[in-house]
Amino acid sequence: MRVLPRPRRAPPAGRGATGMPGVPATELGIEEAAATPAADVLDRLGSGPGGLTEEEAERRRDREGANAVRRHRARPWTVLARQLRSPVLVLLGLTAIASVWLGEGTDAAVIGVILVASVGLGFTNEYRAERATELLHSRIAHRVVVVRDGQPSARDVTTLTRGDVITLSLGELVPADVRLLSSTGLECDESVLTGESLPVAKQASPVGAGTPVADLCSCALMGTVVSAGSGTGVVVATGPRAQFGRIAAGLGDRHPETQFQAGLRRFSMLLLEVAVVLTGLIFVANVLLARPLIDALLFSLAIAVGITPQLLPAVVSASLATGSRHLATKSVLIKRLVCIEDLGDIDLLVTDKTGTLTEGRVTFSGAIDAGGAPDDDVAALALGTIGHGPQGPLPTNPLDAALVEARPPGTVGAAAPAAVLPFDHDRQMSSALVDTPRGRLLVVKGAPEAVMARCTAAPAGAQTTVQDRFAAGARIVAVASRPAPGRTDLTVEDERDLALDGFVTFLDRPKPAARESLRRLAALGISVKVATGDNPVVAAKVCAELGLPVTGCLTGADVAAMDDEALLDAAVRATVFARVGPDQKARIIALLRRRGRTVGFLGDGVNDALALHAADIGISVDTATDVAKDAADAVLLEKDLDVLADGVVEGRRIFANTMKYVFMGTSSNFGNMFSAAAASAVLPFLPMLPSQILLNNLLYDASQLTIPTDRVDDEQLRAPSHWDIGRIRRFMLVFGPLSSLFDFVTFALMLGVFRAGPELFHSGWFAESLATQTLVIFVIRTRRSPFTRSRPGGALTVAVLAAALTGVLLPYSPLAALLGFTPLPSDFLLALVGLVLVYLVLAEVAKRRLFAQAGPSTPAPAPRRRGREHRIHRHAARFSVGPGNPDRRPLARGGVRR
Repeated sequence: MRVLPRPRRAPPAGRGATGMPGVPATELGIEEAAATPAADVLDRLGSGPGGLTEEEAERRRDREGANAVRRHRARPWTVLARQLRSPVLVLLGLTAIASVWLGEGTDAAVIGVILVASVGLGFTNEYRAERATELLHSRIAHRVVVVRDGQPSARDVTTLTRGDVITLSLGELVPADVRLLSSTGLECDESVLTGESLPVAKQASPVGAGTPVADLCSCALMGTVVSAGSGTGVVVATGPRAQFGRIAAGLGDRHPETQFQAGLRRFSMLLLEVAVVLTGLIFVANVLLARPLIDALLFSLAIAVGITPQLLPAVVSASLATGSRHLATKSVLIKRLVCIEDLGDIDLLVTDKTGTLTEGRVTFSGAIDAGGAPDDDVAALALGTIGHGPQGPLPTNPLDAALVEARPPGTVGAAAPAAVLPFDHDRQMSSALVDTPRGRLLVVKGAPEAVMARCTAAPAGAQTTVQDRFAAGARIVAVASRPAPGRTDLTVEDERDLALDGFVTFLDRPKPAARESLRRLAALGISVKVATGDNPVVAAKVCAELGLPVTGCLTGADVAAMDDEALLDAAVRATVFARVGPDQKARIIALLRRRGRTVGFLGDGVNDALALHAADIGISVDTATDVAKDAADAVLLEKDLDVLADGVVEGRRIFANTMKYVFMGTSSNFGNMFSAAAASAVLPFLPMLPSQILLNNLLYDASQLTIPTDRVDDEQLRAPSHWDIGRIRRFMLVFGPLSSLFDFVTFALMLGVFRAGPELFHSGWFAESLATQTLVIFVIRTRRSPFTRSRPGGALTVAVLAAALTGVLLPYSPLAALLGFTPLPSDFLLALVGLVLVYLVLAEVAKRRLFAQAGPSTPAPAPRRRGREHRIHRHAARFSVGPGNPDRRPLARGGVRR
């Protein structure tokens, strides 16, 4: 992380699109702007209701920088510095330099080359992962509607500058600190800043001077979420000048630990503690044995390097980068690499219905009167409520679009309505003034229960007609009207005293492939719940047809009537949430997360944005509204649950493969280093030279870098996996001594049978330790029988066999003398094959007993407690620039570079 220097003071700005010429855009704090009338704020900022000109916005952004708090750029020197940050490596390098000074130039050169190769391996893999992150970031754009030159257009949020006039709508993340110019029922969730969960009502009138930031009702603050209504405003502060930006920049770019990362840290600390104790004891023992100080120090440090999992970060980074590429080929776009871990953790999915469980192609099936008889006049009234554009009717939702496409008889000449009151989720209806042969009518259409409640009296049989159609799986829109002669405008209060005309019905058939997708998700241990604006009977029927058991159903009215504790208990039991609004979806998601579940939400509409923000991982689709895609953490290029299942599998595959590396590090690797420590205390010479230990570790690490490409058994994907340090410790206590046992057999063989001197001993043990250390991956990579019931990946097989073969061939190579090796007797090679085979058989037996004692399942995870800091980092990701970003100018002052 690097904090950028403050830019030079900006000269006076030009004028806005409707501002006065020569009026400078002065510095204006958000507290002062909140207490100042909106017109005066525009003047102070050199702007106007029509926003800035394009040229003026460009000039200001050149001076002040992008509206961002982060920069994503793969910097090779930064990655290299992280590789060299290991104190053990630094000390080992310094010791090698000292050995040159003491006349041990050859050994120092060999150690230096090995250290460079080791650092190079880690650098190459981690830098490739950084580049993958950079490429990922360049594909993501978060947009906002900005008024420039008097015309609204969608722009990247990072291009905003002071004086820009923007619009805010439901579900959007506020892109900067904004002084409101107008507000229509606008409310914002400001918990990311204040910790308060209740939304705050906003209005355009100024607040009193000295009002605290948390109470600035005339402003919308960067990073908060629009939870209701809409509004317009002028940008007062961007990037780290904004309240949210200051907090995000202060936190830097290091995200709070995930469970996965916390497990890695605990595992690394476990091995570090072992390494410190072991290294200290080895050094003291060698000094007491009167061995040269430099040899004792080099040997002790080489042991520490051998135990420390230096390439673990590189293996994890390579796994995540490989995973993001795999997911891209499977139509899943991940916005941040850490989201892959969240995908793998999902054990509860809440999804919408349309297009996910159904085909998403709503078709008009008929118009009927209250008694169920066909009635084209009802269709004509419904079509007449649809607003018009230059080319004719302009539907705003799938039901209206299906009605327009079908053009039922008698509706061809439908004219534009005189006035329209749009649909909203609170009313669950829309209304319009429609000119008909009966004169001007107020026509209301919407959810049957909402519309019929506003009728003076529903005709006999209407309720039975509705229930019959719902039971058949139809989507129903009720149509009611009353005379409105001479009326030219509408209010919500006008939607009363109606007469029910009838219903228009639609079909959205279940998606044939959804049944298999749901079965696959169930096999992955993922419970599925459905949140929909549709009728509960229709939603339950779709679920039943697809084989999803419905254990309960909650409606929006039920949700509104419950407190949090009652709703949580009911939501856990329910499968369907029907007729729920945006805030109710978000509330349900937030409550379900309290039970320690990892909740994913899949949605594609404006009304899904709040729930997407509330979920552990929000998932949208490429055809979704911009607001929904902006709120999501992952985007499916196909709206298909099978594609989502692919993403979950990839996340779990990465965890499973990372654990293979972890178990490797705690089994034979630890055992070999323990053997070296024990042997050094009893042998008259070092059991292996420091350079040989480092070379052994380098070859071992190189072979393990292919683990991310390995196959994973089906049972490892059936449920989210979690860290179990106790199991890792048991692996260490079983496999470490087992590996050491075969090392001691090798020692006895070399000394007792072959009467080996130092060079032959080094050569024999180098070959045996590398073979056992690498080949055991074939055993511990699976709970099954290796090769027969679980085939390893091709790259892993080649890399491991190559490493083991290299250990055998090096004593015969031209480098043997330089490395301190000598050719091995043919009898020893035969004995080595036998030793390795017996070792692998015993390792298989030990593995089966260990897994049998541990049981088939992993321990339940602790409840997740993701707090405010996690949400700040998640929101800050939307205000970042990188090499692929259209705006490559410097960040605003105080911005953070990566």
